Amino acid sequence: MNNYFKKNIILAVIFLISAFYFLISIVYAATNIDSASPNYYAWNDLIGWIDFYSTGNVNVSSAQLTGYASSSVGYIALDCATSPNGNICATSNFKVSNDGSGNLTGWAYNDNIGWISFDSSTATSTYPYQVAVNSGTGDFSGWAWNDNIGWISFNCSNSGAGGCTYPYKVRASWTATSTSGYLISSVFDSFGSSAINSIIWQGTQPSGTAVRFQLASSNSSNGPWNYMGPDGSSTTYYSANPGVSMAINTANHNNQRYFRYKVILYSDASQTLTPTITNIIINWSP
Repeated sequence: MNNYFKKNIILAVIFLISAFYFLISIVYAATNIDSASPNYYAWNDLIGWIDFYSTGNVNVSSAQLTGYASSSVGYIALDCATSPNGNICATSNFKVSNDGSGNLTGWAYNDNIGWISFDSSTATSTYPYQVAVNSGTGDFSGWAWNDNIGWISFNCSNSGAGGCTYPYKVRASWTATSTSGYLISSVFDSFGSSAINSIIWQGTQPSGTAVRFQLASSNSSNGPWNYMGPDGSSTTYYSANPGVSMAINTANHNNQRYFRYKVILYSDASQTLTPTITNIIINWSP
């Protein structure tokens, strides 16, 4: 006879980590720009070098750039909340956004030269342009535009005929990586020696995300709880798309009364998409 444990839950990896993120997001992050010269310079023909490291507060995240760079015409603010004058978003709301994969959009600002556009979609331009951060290396590339000083180059490899005679670029330690969160279930009691046969989860799984399970069983409600994958180790996982039954290796969970599961949710690499679980159904038999 087969029996079922059904757990109605709603899980998303972004929700699991959101409380922690809130605690740290209100504190401006220290710079993650490379400190090795010349890995923190952008260039413009009129104002020269733009230094993204010396202020100690430029930070690249999956959502945006914060802080401000220094130049011969003064500080260049990348976000209204972290400008040299503090939070000025009430009077001038701007930022340079990251789509999670390193493609930058939006505006920076300097008191002397005005607005600096990081992509052509935010400005009137005959030529398409965009500043980007390589999601694997953290290297910046491409061009920004300002109406008063013209093009700003973020990497010598994009600088035209001059090439990399002086090998400058802006580099950050940021890379696009998946994040994860997990939940361990309460203890399920089968009221006798039983075996776990299969597990099914229901919900959504956007492209690039993943859901994995491990099972633990014991004859005591207090454990010990050893979470295992298909080969009986803690380094493997059960994984399937929503609505697809995962057969459990009963050799690892046979003649046990109590069961628990661990479910791990993985975001996509840009940390913008997450799977969502609404139900977990465990099939077991005495």
